[in-house]
Amino acid sequence: MAKFDRYMLSQLLVLFGFFALVLVAIFWINRAVVLFDRLIGDGQNALVFLEFTALGLPKLIATVLPIATFAACVYVTNRMTSDSELTVLQATGASPWKLARPVLVFGLCVTLGMATLSNLLVPMAQEQLRERERDIAQNVTARLLTEGTFLHPTEQVTFYTRVIDDDGVLRDVFLSDRRNPDEGIIYTAAEAYLVRNDEATTLIMVDGLAQRLERDGLRLATAKFADFSFDISTLMRSNEVAMVRINDLTTPALLGSWRTLEEQSGRSAGAIAEELHTRIAQPLFCTIAALIGFTTLLIGGFSRFGVWREIVMAFGLLILLDGLRGTLSSTVVDNAALWPLMYLPSVLGAAIATLMLLHAANPGWRARFKRQAVTA
Repeated sequence: MAKFDRYMLSQLLVLFGFFALVLVAIFWINRAVVLFDRLIGDGQNALVFLEFTALGLPKLIATVLPIATFAACVYVTNRMTSDSELTVLQATGASPWKLARPVLVFGLCVTLGMATLSNLLVPMAQEQLRERERDIAQNVTARLLTEGTFLHPTEQVTFYTRVIDDDGVLRDVFLSDRRNPDEGIIYTAAEAYLVRNDEATTLIMVDGLAQRLERDGLRLATAKFADFSFDISTLMRSNEVAMVRINDLTTPALLGSWRTLEEQSGRSAGAIAEELHTRIAQPLFCTIAALIGFTTLLIGGFSRFGVWREIVMAFGLLILLDGLRGTLSSTVVDNAALWPLMYLPSVLGAAIATLMLLHAANPGWRARFKRQAVTA
């Protein structure tokens, strides 16, 4: 690798790291506020919050990598143009193809990292995140130990306790069980205790009242009790069959039998094809973002008024290509046989970057074409 290639590549990597760090921090803060409120509000500790944050980072990083790649190329190209570095190199005979070589290497490096994230790390982190969410959802004690708030562990269950003593005693307890469509039961008690036994959780209520309402005849039956206990773990159980989520499967797992995946996930072959080829096409788009950011500013040349017009044009091209990718994704979901369309934005982006490099290498081609046309 030539000295200039190493110099420009180092500049690109440094700025890429900076922009990626800033963007990840911004997105993480927005997500962390909501996550912190939800987890801490459900009675979880700070370690659970940190665990969920760490598991969400791979997907967050994969989201910002294309943006950071484009921003790094635009910034470095703009700075080298303003400092006349690219102008000097072109004056000494360096072709646009040679100038674009470190940008291509940089884009391929980001593509390799993005491919590792999209195909392995993100699905593995998402699967672990779903598993931890299920564990927390089954943690009945944590979901009920919130005082002064009406809680809804499920749509058919409402729980309330006025205050929780330091020794764990629940005061003034209210529990509404509406799982049976023919009748509803309301339990109230002066105090209650939560007792864990292996995977079961028992609520022991003391000095309370049970009210049973039969909806057919609108008959209400009440019964006072000195103490009453039952297993409340059944209140949180879900009758839904666990389905495989294709988003949580690594790419090697998606390369298996699609018919089996359709049965296990309940998704169509088109959805599986779209997920699989998105994981391959999206990393390639990082290279395209780098090339478009560089070539668009390269054809603009040096200007005392800056290169804002070229930056806006490059950003607009990326928006159009990304919008096209979203449209094609829905098409592939409807018809799995059209999966090659997922690579069309990258192919179009590569063609646009190639045409701009050709234009930069032959800046007078339009004038020569007009002269030839006049002569003919």
